[in-house]
Amino acid sequence: MEIILKEDVVNLGYKNDVVTVKSGYGRNFLIPTGKAVIASPSAKKMLAEDLKQRAHKFEKIKKDAEEAAAKLKDVSLTIATKVSSTGTIFGSVTNIQIADALSKLGFDIDRKIIFVKDPVKEIGSYTATIKIHKDVSVEIPFEVVAE
Repeated sequence: MEIILKEDVVNLGYKNDVVTVKSGYGRNFLIPTGKAVIASPSAKKMLAEDLKQRAHKFEKIKKDAEEAAAKLKDVSLTIATKVSSTGTIFGSVTNIQIADALSKLGFDIDRKIIFVKDPVKEIGSYTATIKIHKDVSVEIPFEVVAE
């Protein structure tokens, strides 16, 4: 089933992308929640015309995302957490703690666009990827230390 995304969906695509999904996922989740519409020929024509008219806006949005990535490129975080005597963390460090640490530095980043490759369960140095835009992402190093 081909659909047109109306908003960014994690691990599927970005707004105005035409993607193919399984019928049940499209009919039972994406379309009822307003995240997508069926990609009929008329909807594809409307999308093409809409994208043509918005091309200059997308360039400005991408330029803003690149500027934000340039600011974030030099940021290094230190996250303090409770640690056992063996050096393992009680729980784990997630994108929520990373977003909180970034907000303390003055960056308003949504936690949904922050990705950590492996679960952080021990003290050490790690990297998180922030996907600011469809074509722009930045890697932020962070260190987990004992509280």
